[in-house]
Amino acid sequence: MLMIKRLYIGLLVAVATAVVGTGCSVKYSFSGASVNYALSKTVSVGYFNNMAAMVAPILSPTFTDELKSKLASQTRLQVVPEDGDLSFTGEITGYSSDPVAISGEEYAMMNRLTITVKVKFVNKAEPRFSFEKTFSNYEDYNTNVLLTQAEGTLIPQIVEKLVDDIFNEALSNW
Repeated sequence: MLMIKRLYIGLLVAVATAVVGTGCSVKYSFSGASVNYALSKTVSVGYFNNMAAMVAPILSPTFTDELKSKLASQTRLQVVPEDGDLSFTGEITGYSSDPVAISGEEYAMMNRLTITVKVKFVNKAEPRFSFEKTFSNYEDYNTNVLLTQAEGTLIPQIVEKLVDDIFNEALSNW
């Protein structure tokens, strides 16, 4: 048994030495961001106008501010007004409330607020990571509550999920 333990430890040491010796590197980040800070120092976020058929006044500023806040708090990038090494631009293309849970009497029990955002991400230093993509997310709410009453709570929840999805797509190169 002692011989097996020594062999196992010897194998672990050999593997660790081989990995260190080959110059492999791994980027660790508690936020999940994988940013090459040697190439990218700044990030800019354009204002995301609401181009959806239905408009909520708080949506555009809430979304834009949340994306900037996430980038500032989860990376070492400096948020600049424009022309960053990394940049996010786009628009809100969808904002809709639809019934999702119908009762046996054919009445809606729950509604779903869905927000869709079209995002263009540009990485000047590493263009292969650039993309133009549409993101969508939602929250359900009770039909006893009017959308105008619920959106103050729902919009921040949906925006947080959208920003997480966008952040992960752009900066988590796994």
